[in-house]
Amino acid sequence: MTTMALTTRVVIGGVDTHADVHVAAACDGLGSVLGTASFPTSAAGYRRLLGWLRGFGEPDRVGVEGTGSYGTGLARHLADQGVEVIEVHRPNRQVRRRHGKTDVVDAIAAARAVINGDATGKPKSHDGAVEALRALKIVHRSAHKSRTQALNQIRDLITTAPDDLRAELRALRRRELLATCASFRPGDRDDLVTVTKLALRGLARRVTDLNEEIALLDARRRRITTTIAPQLCAAHGVGPDTATGLLLAAGDNPERLRDERSWAALLASNPIEASSGKVVRHRLNRGGDRQGNSALWRIVIVRMNSDPRTKHYVERRTKEGLSKTEIIRCLKRYVARETYDLLPKHLRV
Repeated sequence: MTTMALTTRVVIGGVDTHADVHVAAACDGLGSVLGTASFPTSAAGYRRLLGWLRGFGEPDRVGVEGTGSYGTGLARHLADQGVEVIEVHRPNRQVRRRHGKTDVVDAIAAARAVINGDATGKPKSHDGAVEALRALKIVHRSAHKSRTQALNQIRDLITTAPDDLRAELRALRRRELLATCASFRPGDRDDLVTVTKLALRGLARRVTDLNEEIALLDARRRRITTTIAPQLCAAHGVGPDTATGLLLAAGDNPERLRDERSWAALLASNPIEASSGKVVRHRLNRGGDRQGNSALWRIVIVRMNSDPRTKHYVERRTKEGLSKTEIIRCLKRYVARETYDLLPKHLRV
């Protein structure tokens, strides 16, 4: 008598995420659809979704769209339960042309992107100090934008203010201007001068409050970045803002970064092969993490102005016929290689 071993079917999941409902699809290893269903975006909904997938077999991998937004909670839950989560980007446009656009089609496309290897990247875990930096970055950017807007409005009001008031304010430096406007006591009259002073006082006090908020945010970001990445922050040209951009690109989880080349590709600092026939060439990588790429650019610009080694490199490459733009691209690649080695060990393997 012989006994046949029972094998558990491997299930590949795909999820199209939304604010209130996640649409999931279950496929076998060949891409055949086993079922589709919708689940609420709550802890109970996440448990139901995983239980539903397990009803078809053992979930091997699950492709999730929007792991940095609507899919963050689901991705965390699946990872905590030992299920490998794969980050899936925008569905294949050819699939949409053939089958149209529905949440079910997108969920199936997410699962099949995992099966055929189009989606292989692991998502950021969004559960550590880097995620805290992301929250501070959002508020910092908003405060900077509001301050710039208020300063521009002060300038415009002074430009159109009555002659005496304009003559009093137009020659003042920013600090003196803000202090003067904030100290105005316009009174209750409704004439043009009084109302203009009232408006300027409100804008000046707003700018002062935003300056204090930005200083507080800068201090907190500096403390976090120097704590988790002291070597990176000590590098020439790296400040709290650029360090934040690089750490946000890296994420909290180490397995995202396999080697220095993957880090350069993530920062869009690697040249992309664009050869065809007898033409062998490379082109600029226009993808990747744009905040991380911007951080590289700022580091390069600082070094071009203040670092002797970089200045010597720029001079040598200029004599070889490279333009400033081409030199900056080369330097960004070098900086990407350097910063990879300076990332804290817990952010990479």
